[in-house]
Amino acid sequence: MTLADIIRDFLGALFSFDSAHPLLFTQFYFWAFFALVFAGFSLIHSKPVLRNAYLFFVSLFFYYKTSGVFLLLLLFVVTYNYFAARALRRARPAWQTFWVALSVVVDLGILAYFKYAYFIADFLNDLFGLSIQVHDVLGELMNGITGTTAFRVDAIILPVGISFFTFQAVSYIMDVKRGKIEPLRKFLDFGFFLTFFPQLVAGPIVRAPEFFPQLYKPYNLSRRWFGIAVFWILNGLVKKLVLADYLAVNLSDRVFGNPLLYTGFENLAALFCYSLQVYADFSGYTDIATGVAMLMGFYLPKNFNSPYKAENAQQFWRRWHMTLSRWLRDYLYIPLGGNRNATWGSYIIIFAVAVIGSFLSGSWWVAFAVALVTVSVVLYGWLKPDSRKMLRTHVNSMDTMLLGGLWHGASWNFMIWGGLNGIGQIVYKIWTKWSRPVQAAFICALCALMFALSRWTPAPVWNLFFVWTLVLAIGTLVRLVYYLVQRWPIGVGHDVTCHSRLDRESPAVKWISNAWAVFQTFVFITFTRLFFRSGSNLDPALANEEAWNTAKNMVTQIGSAWDLSIVPRVAWQHRYVLIVFAVGMLIHWIPEKWKRRYRIRFASLPLFLMALAVFLAVVFVYQFITADLQSFIYFQF
Repeated sequence: MTLADIIRDFLGALFSFDSAHPLLFTQFYFWAFFALVFAGFSLIHSKPVLRNAYLFFVSLFFYYKTSGVFLLLLLFVVTYNYFAARALRRARPAWQTFWVALSVVVDLGILAYFKYAYFIADFLNDLFGLSIQVHDVLGELMNGITGTTAFRVDAIILPVGISFFTFQAVSYIMDVKRGKIEPLRKFLDFGFFLTFFPQLVAGPIVRAPEFFPQLYKPYNLSRRWFGIAVFWILNGLVKKLVLADYLAVNLSDRVFGNPLLYTGFENLAALFCYSLQVYADFSGYTDIATGVAMLMGFYLPKNFNSPYKAENAQQFWRRWHMTLSRWLRDYLYIPLGGNRNATWGSYIIIFAVAVIGSFLSGSWWVAFAVALVTVSVVLYGWLKPDSRKMLRTHVNSMDTMLLGGLWHGASWNFMIWGGLNGIGQIVYKIWTKWSRPVQAAFICALCALMFALSRWTPAPVWNLFFVWTLVLAIGTLVRLVYYLVQRWPIGVGHDVTCHSRLDRESPAVKWISNAWAVFQTFVFITFTRLFFRSGSNLDPALANEEAWNTAKNMVTQIGSAWDLSIVPRVAWQHRYVLIVFAVGMLIHWIPEKWKRRYRIRFASLPLFLMALAVFLAVVFVYQFITADLQSFIYFQF
């Protein structure tokens, strides 16, 4: 082979797309790619216009190596939203609404086509007796351009990162309409904002007011910030390869693949391991993206804040995927009325979700149940004017979480997952308004109901709920007893006073109370993950039925009677997985001030010690790398 052949083969591999080996942060090829990008960046970093243009084209190349022909789709989204925002700013007030509506329809229409085409086709076919077939328009277009049949047209493939860059585009249009920003004049600057490669395919969702001020800011990377950037990259790699992939390959994926082959203990362990896995996977990507962006002088918004330290479901969503939560709050929850009012849109969404839910579940009883609950809520609000504000808040919260579930995919399981998170937030709001005796009475009554159901209509799901409510009831009763003891009158001799001791609650008791709340929230969130994971990694045409069966089988295994004699042996077989899970959770629960302290200490190390630490970390991570690298979970969303 001649030198010319070697060069030709190298360039061919460099500029070709291999769907089996996309460019991932966990691959050596990405870091070779980034080294070349950073070398070029170092030559032009002081010239913002040239720097932005360079990073725009680099980002396009990165997306091509990740998603191939879908680069054309990304270019369309960039081009359309650039000109739409400029037209919006120049338009008269009467036409601005038109441009906003058109842009939202275009952006979300693209997302709906690629993400919900199978669901929409099945829905229309069943409803009107049609025979619509899913057809890949982009594949057909590319076959026409190339004059070949190289691109599939019989199946729609979801472009990587489409949810993230379309949501980012929608937020840009909305912020221009609200006057928060002026549309960018230079096309290359806007293209760079929408395609910045570290966060392009899995977030965080960057908002224009956060990023635009950085476009022309002089490049500045201090010695300490360099160390922090390196720390985030290593932290993300450890989360992904040591925690997420190890837990997935050695337990979670196996059990979710066929729950009935494993014991109840293994199913429960797999569920908890997946809860840590999905966090380590997604936040690991965010950490790497943050570090890579920092090396180039750009700062991405924080996307995770130790979510499994949350003390309730509402707080969890303020800590988990924070940029998506803020997006849903600002562009969905508040426009629907927020905590002040419920609009017609609030009830239309509930109705639409009821129809979608009934179709996905295959039962109109689901629609009837949702409609009945909605009518009951409306009537209650009409009869109890003082409760209307609270009910409106609950309706909007539920709408937001249900649509957040559908954002992940048109699957019955994703709707259940979103609905459970919505219920969790609503229950918490109601719970905090009750006195402790009322709380104890309610949870004990619920526990008694679950016990009765588990005896009268035996089913694994009732056994599962009974054990869960029993644990909650014990904790609630302990808190009630402590509360009553604290309120017991204090007296000296005959001089009895009735002031409360609650103000003198000891730090230890407060810590136990917070830990108990964190534990309850973690268990609840983990249970909802059952439906989230079951709906993932599936062919959209088959996802609904397979996801439901997986969730049902896992509930059956967990809720059925356990053979406690084999639990120690089974636990020993999975000891390394359980150790990794325990260590991961302990690190997650380390106080934030401690984490900040060791980040700064790492960043302050002399360069040779930092290089040594990086080398040792890479060697350590390498020991956990599986034969087939696992994709980041949120690539599919």
